[in-house]
Amino acid sequence: MFSASCHYGLQAMFYIALHSTEEKNVDLNEIAAEQNIPKHFLSKILQLLVKHKLLVSMKGPTGGYKLNRSADEICLLEIVEAIDGLDIFDQCGIGFRKCNPDKACPIHSDYKKIRDRVYELFKEKTLIALNEEIKNGQSMGEIVKPSEK
Repeated sequence: MFSASCHYGLQAMFYIALHSTEEKNVDLNEIAAEQNIPKHFLSKILQLLVKHKLLVSMKGPTGGYKLNRSADEICLLEIVEAIDGLDIFDQCGIGFRKCNPDKACPIHSDYKKIRDRVYELFKEKTLIALNEEIKNGQSMGEIVKPSEK
């Protein structure tokens, strides 16, 4: 449903939310290495997230990235919107261009329910909620916890 860029953007935002502080930015190389994301590709994604005011980018020896707002104020839907846009929640499940309620594909109504649920889930979940689950061991999360570094 989501692009590789969007998946990488979500993973990077989780990582930054876990590892950045007021005093510490998270370096591009660190995110790329720890999350196994191609550095050049990640750089473009992070620039997009900066442009959409989800991240702040700092240059210099202590430079890197940190969240532009508190992790409890950033929902997953904002990240998806910045990278893939929200049209993804209106697209046909089997790829027909003219699929709509009036000219529906065979799975239209079932897929719409799934899309709507995913939309609501991504709207409800914030970075802080997901990172708390990872920190508390309630969620698998392949993100390296600060205490593991």
